[in-house]
Parts: sequence; C-alpha cells; structure tokens
Amino acid sequence: MVPILAFVNQKGGVGKTTSCVSIAALCGKRGKKVLLIDSDPQGNATSGLGYDKNQIEMTTYNVLIDHVPMKDIIRPTAVRNLSLCPANINLTGAEVELVSMENRESVLKQAIEQVKEEFDIIFIDCPPSLGLLTLNGLVAADGLLIPIQAEYYALEGVGQLMSTFELVRQSLNPDLVIEGVFLTMFDKRTQLAHQVAEEVRNHFADLVYRTVIPRNVRLSEAPSHGKPIHEYDRLSRGARSYDALTREILSRLRAKGAMK
Repeated sequence: MVPILAFVNQKGGVGKTTSCVSIAALCGKRGKKVLLIDSDPQGNATSGLGYDKNQIEMTTYNVLIDHVPMKDIIRPTAVRNLSLCPANINLTGAEVELVSMENRESVLKQAIEQVKEEFDIIFIDCPPSLGLLTLNGLVAADGLLIPIQAEYYALEGVGQLMSTFELVRQSLNPDLVIEGVFLTMFDKRTQLAHQVAEEVRNHFADLVYRTVIPRNVRLSEAPSHGKPIHEYDRLSRGARSYDALTREILSRLRAKGAMK
C-alpha cells in the first residue's frame, strides 16, 4: 500500500506548502521514495524545490486537462529520493475546464494510479480553497494532513473543510480519513498560542500531533532559496521541528500498517 496524503486548509498563509515540502523532503532523506504533486496554481512547492515555475511547460495542468500521463510530467529534484509533479499559474484554468469533464472529481486519482507503485509515499499540496482542484486531492488521497496556524481565528473555516470532508466520504471516497492535524507558526511566548493549541486539541483530540512548528525566520527564508528547510539550515528550530513531525507522521503510518 502506498499512502497518499493531501495537505489541505482553505485558509491561506498557514504554512501548508512549507509543511508539505519540508515533510516530503525529510521522508526522502529517510530513504522513502517520495512524490510531491503540486496542485496549487501558485506553484510554491515547485519553486520551493528549486524550479523556476515560470519556465516549466508541462505541469499538473496537463495531467488534469490534457490527460498527459503523470510519468511524463514528473521531474527529479535536488533532494534525494524526492520527485515532483510541478505546477504554475496555468493550473488556474483547470478549475474552470474541469467543470465540464466526466468524472471531474476523480481525474487526479486516475492519473496517480498509473505511477503510485513507483513510490513509497505520495503527498499532494492542495490550493487554499475548496474548489475542484482541492476536491480532486481529497478524492485521490487516503488521508488528510491539516496545518492549523496558532493564531486568532485559527479554526475559522475548518468547519467548512470538515463539511467538505464528510461529503467526499459519503459520495466519492468513503475510505478517506484525517491522518493528522498539526499546529504551525507557534509562538510559545504568547498566551494566545497556548489557548489556540488547547482549542485545537479539544476539537481534534488524538488526531493532533505532539510536535508543533514554531515561528522561525529560517522557515520563511528557505523557499526563496529553492530549498527545503533541512537543506537550507538543518540546525534551525524550524528544521528540527519538521524532523520531529515527520518522525511522528511516519510512525503513525507504520502503526496503522499503512507503510513499511
């Protein structure tokens, strides 16, 4: 079994893409053969792994709309064991073009089926919205990883995400689960951060990972250098936190028998 995990939160600026890139890269570092599918028209996962997204001709858009086999789109990265299905602004048009397609919610799932046995784990970076691109991610995935910012209004919109999650389970992907929830941009000096953490843990209970991701300047700098945090500054607090979170994620997957 190859676990397929989608990073989702329709609220932007919560560290979703940074988390996806960091965790995917650290899984690769641990010897797992990893595919990261950039399904966000902003293409930040693509640029965060060193590619100039404006110079890429073939992207996730071509997989979804032109039905180009994903194996023809996947590119290697500078990170050991990590491959990328890239994205750029062209993907914006897919939201509109998918509307008229047959089985429009399952196009990404069908594309992944052709390549998934080549990998140990697959991550999907979904856009910060609940449109058809994210819906394709939810239908293709086995589990969701939900980053929640340790800020005021942290849970705002999560209710809508949960409603979408239940609808997908009922009609399109009955096996979909919430794999885990984690806190990002945590500032332990503020009472607010601790209050938000308590509220999230009360709401999601055992689904919340123990590791929290701190506010860290190095995390903000790494994408502009086209590197995941452990390649940019492996000794930073951000890198150490993502390392711990990755260990938790892999440990939980192994405990469930979802991967070796």
